[in-house]
Amino acid sequence: VQLQASGGGLVQAGDSLRLSCAASGSFFSTYRMGWFRRAPGKEREFVAAIGWSGRTHYADSVKGRFTVSRDNAKNTVYLKIDSLEPDDTAVYYCARVRNTQYWPPIVEGAYDYWGQGTQVTVSS
Repeated sequence: VQLQASGGGLVQAGDSLRLSCAASGSFFSTYRMGWFRRAPGKEREFVAAIGWSGRTHYADSVKGRFTVSRDNAKNTVYLKIDSLEPDDTAVYYCARVRNTQYWPPIVEGAYDYWGQGTQVTVSS
């Protein structure tokens, strides 16, 4: 499984951004997927996850501003971020949830394949 994250960039506080994660493979519709981020000087943290049925789970810190979605026809999962804040500055990673993992998959060990990350920088 290969994952390619994209859509990051330099944005202004208050803007919106949609990140994409394209996945290889013929069984994407059965994958559960997640997003993490690593801010400068901090540990990588869970952001959001989406199940194969569209069920979602979010970190408390991003509820209301982040929306995870998927398009199985395009083998792609998205993360839309509204009202961007400087504290959202981070490298954002997508990853696939292990088949045997319970829900919600909020720790790094719950994932088996990772994308390379896409940088989001929010200026104030």
